[in-house]
Amino acid sequence: MKLPLLSAALLVMALPTLAQQSETLPDTQPLIKDGDISEQMHAAALEDMDQLITDSVKTRAKHWHRNVSSPQAYVESIRENREHFRHIIGLKDKRVPVALERYGDETNLALVGKTKTYRVYQVRWPVLEQVSGEGLLLEPKGKPRGYIIAIPDADQTPEQIAGLAGGVPAEAQIARRFVENGFAVIVPVLINRSDAGSGNPAILMTNMPHREWIHRQAYMMGRHIIGYEVQKVLALVDWVNIHRHDQIGVAGYGEGGLIAMYAAAVDTRIDAALVSGYFKSRQRTWREPLYRNVWGLLAEFGDAEIASLIAPRGLVIHYTDEPDVDGPPEPKGKKSQAAPGRLSTPEFDEVEEEYLRIDSLVPASLQRRSLVRSDAAAANALAKLLKTDANMALSKELPQNLRQTYLPAVRQLAQMKELEAHVQRLLRGSDQVRNEFYLYKIMPEFRNEAWTYAQFADKKPDKFITASKEFRKTFWDDVIGRIDSPLPTPKPRTRKIYDKPKWTGYEVVLDVGGEGFAWGVLLLPKDLQPGEKRPVVVCQHGRNGVPSDVIEGDKPAYHDFAAHLAERGFITLAPHNLYKVEDQYRTLSRKGNTVKASMFSVMLRHHEQWLNWLASLPQVDEKRVGFYGLSYGGESAVRIPPLLDGYCLSICSGDFNDWTRKVATTEDKHSFMFTDEWEMPYFNMGSTFSYAELTYLMFPRPFMVERGHHDGVSIDPWVAYEYAKTRWLYAQFGQEDRTEIEFFNGGHTINGQGTFEFLHKQLNWPKR
Repeated sequence: MKLPLLSAALLVMALPTLAQQSETLPDTQPLIKDGDISEQMHAAALEDMDQLITDSVKTRAKHWHRNVSSPQAYVESIRENREHFRHIIGLKDKRVPVALERYGDETNLALVGKTKTYRVYQVRWPVLEQVSGEGLLLEPKGKPRGYIIAIPDADQTPEQIAGLAGGVPAEAQIARRFVENGFAVIVPVLINRSDAGSGNPAILMTNMPHREWIHRQAYMMGRHIIGYEVQKVLALVDWVNIHRHDQIGVAGYGEGGLIAMYAAAVDTRIDAALVSGYFKSRQRTWREPLYRNVWGLLAEFGDAEIASLIAPRGLVIHYTDEPDVDGPPEPKGKKSQAAPGRLSTPEFDEVEEEYLRIDSLVPASLQRRSLVRSDAAAANALAKLLKTDANMALSKELPQNLRQTYLPAVRQLAQMKELEAHVQRLLRGSDQVRNEFYLYKIMPEFRNEAWTYAQFADKKPDKFITASKEFRKTFWDDVIGRIDSPLPTPKPRTRKIYDKPKWTGYEVVLDVGGEGFAWGVLLLPKDLQPGEKRPVVVCQHGRNGVPSDVIEGDKPAYHDFAAHLAERGFITLAPHNLYKVEDQYRTLSRKGNTVKASMFSVMLRHHEQWLNWLASLPQVDEKRVGFYGLSYGGESAVRIPPLLDGYCLSICSGDFNDWTRKVATTEDKHSFMFTDEWEMPYFNMGSTFSYAELTYLMFPRPFMVERGHHDGVSIDPWVAYEYAKTRWLYAQFGQEDRTEIEFFNGGHTINGQGTFEFLHKQLNWPKR
């Protein structure tokens, strides 16, 4: 029997819509979580990252294919590991020809000290373009037994370990011990942990240790304070190798022990190494100062694995007290800009356990190595590895100091500022480096400024889109970091938390693997009809935010934009991203970096799962899912959608930037170099992907920027400059109607004017 048309219509109107049916969404379990879900979500993510760190000791074996059949076969079998190690410590720049210059002036001659058996000179040597090393040369009067590069801790001076200045016990004056026993010794200056020069006097002086000040800017450019100092040591190896044919050893304490071990690991011309006050398990390296943060270190290398890079050459590990570093210097103002981090001495058992782990990697028959507990034993062991029979006794005679003045702070500042200048030059030239890395590699014709779409009207974007897939992989794997474990089924749990006139809101939790879970709020318009599919806008909060911030309360930054879009008929999802509690999300990234991951590695998994779940909902058009985020949510808008095809468009609000300058310049007050946001540098990102390049990964999907003229996150020229590159690319393929920028006379906020128009247009949803 057919119903009259009016009766049928009334029946349809009487049926409850999906958003009105129950306290939970269909095909979901009830959500029963109580308490602060954001806090629980962060804790779970940290626990999962801890597990990755724990597992790394076993999982890093997959990166190694050692052949221990002979020394030659072994060296060849670890060649790729050595090259990768060189990359992650930032050895990218070609060294310049080296010469060891003994220098001085009328007040302080080149000869700065002497005894009856040796002389001490102040020396400097070129390393990279406009980067030099400085330190002391201790030269015995007879023919040297060999050469030792003796590297003090960062807070020691060359003079202290040479006996020319106080502050280091006699038995630890390793440079003096070796020269007294016939070795020529070169002692380089390391960048110290003072904050005297960390900053720009015209902007702000910070409390970052010098090592962190250099690290943060260098890391973004694919360099590292560690790599710079290894380069200084290797330049000395160049000099010895060119001008002498003696055995070369490296010996270092504390930070110098790190540099000695890393230098020996990357350069097979070094015959043996002594590592004092440094070697141990690195599973807690995330607690150490930020300047020791090496991208993906534990994914492939613990200290035992680095020791295996030195094999078959000899190695001495000296267990002694490490430098005591109890955090960064005290802040000069009310707020610290420096990252937390401490150094302390491990128990001997921990060092011994890591040392014994070398046996599982390299048989003792292939590498002479020892673990000792005294300065004398350490020196004797290194001397034997360098084929001498000296007993390495230490006299009581100190060198006569011939200097009239001694200004280590001046030398320190000059060395530090050379490195800063080197990084800033890299930064200023980084646009072209990134073009060569990505854009011109795919489309070499784009180098021609006269290239126009009209000339190549038959050119399709397919080539660019296809080739960009490999660059997406590079960005995900090598910059953001990918967590490889497969996603589980979502197992959604939901509960109704909003019932508004035009929409209903459900809190949602999804499984993402391990202890982790994704949490957010889904808003469903009440006029949804059975069988209807609508577009979705994912509305992403910023730092210190939670999902409700974009829904209710009319907070100045957000103006309830998720709710307003739901009132316009869009389905909206407000996910929680892991940047609410600063200590937690920064620690998550710091831990993650050790295993080649970051907080975005975790959040990408969450958003993959959100897209999987949204696609399963009968009322969602999975091909029309857009992303719109403010601030850290805007940062997410240029990192997450470009990598996930499930997002058909992205809107970046309050964040779009000349990102390399934003993170690493020391010449503008808007830079993160003057804030406590130490998690912002991503290794080598400045040489590979800034925001324009990230939008290239998004192309040809629609992309928009929302920018308030008075938004202190950046300045209009930076935003406009970077966006111009985005629009240029879209225009080359006739896709300029898919990208827009809206400037408005406001601050750090959702404006919701041009962006809402953009969403209606690009998601093909009529205005209501």
